[in-house]
Amino acid sequence: MKIVIDAMGGDNAPRSNVEGALSAAREWQDIEIVLVGDQQQIEALLTDRPSNLSVVHASEVIEAEDEPVKAVRRKKDSSMVVAGRMVRDGEASAMISAGNTGALMTTGLLVVGRMKGIERPALAPIIPTLDGKGVLALDLGANMDSKPEHLQQFALMGSLYREKVHGIAKPRVGLLNVGTEPGKGNELTKQAYPLLEQLPIHFVGNVEARDVMDGVCDVLVCDGFAGNILLKAIEGTAGALFSLLKEQFSQSLKTKLAAALMMPQLRSLKSTLDYKEHGGAPLLGLSGLVVKGHGSSDAGAIKNAVRQARIAVSSKLVESISNEISGK
Repeated sequence: MKIVIDAMGGDNAPRSNVEGALSAAREWQDIEIVLVGDQQQIEALLTDRPSNLSVVHASEVIEAEDEPVKAVRRKKDSSMVVAGRMVRDGEASAMISAGNTGALMTTGLLVVGRMKGIERPALAPIIPTLDGKGVLALDLGANMDSKPEHLQQFALMGSLYREKVHGIAKPRVGLLNVGTEPGKGNELTKQAYPLLEQLPIHFVGNVEARDVMDGVCDVLVCDGFAGNILLKAIEGTAGALFSLLKEQFSQSLKTKLAAALMMPQLRSLKSTLDYKEHGGAPLLGLSGLVVKGHGSSDAGAIKNAVRQARIAVSSKLVESISNEISGK
């Protein structure tokens, strides 16, 4: 199994990508990791390189501010595009990138290629839940405008991902809506509801945004517009909560002592709400496995993304989705 990492993608590149790759290569000897990017910069960060880690040089980098389609088409020797070609050509089983999200989606579509029968691939990150298990939500930003049939495919792909990668038998699938009763919502959700009922999945009906973090479902289906707003609202609320706690605990000697006593619990709470614990978000619906890491991923997040990709490849996730969509 060969997993390729876009070493130049992300806010902390290439250091975090290299350190995460080194840690993963040492832990999992049954995989080969390939770092793609500026060879000179990568080699300078490699210390005591394991035998299952190699480097492929790429002379260009897709920056965060680059226009996605133009960048992918013009920067053909960028680390992201080279990694995508390796997946497309069967030289790698999966790719990981913490770079420009739009460019990675474009790379997935134009370079890796869409899976036959899938109209729209979906970005599927894990949203933290209070029970620590998380909910796989899709789509959270790849498609701003979706059709009911797209949500139907998202539900099927999400259910298979939770089953294959996270080992959840009969994952509960919910449809993000403004009320729990059937018939609620806009035209998209009203038309999508009966389509989800027809699928061979455990559909639990409509789910309201306020209940998502209570773990009422294992897979949350929505269009990319509503989903991205939900994700950003949760991230912003979590950030504001920790800022308020820090402010309150810094007010006096008494509150500082209380903070010291509560530090293990506070760290546990932060860990529960931390995206880094889940590694990355797969782009489901492509003909190869592509995992999107958060832009500010550290070495731990990159290592977790490798773990995630390793399990997905081992469980034949892409083949399972393809077979289900084609009716085999």
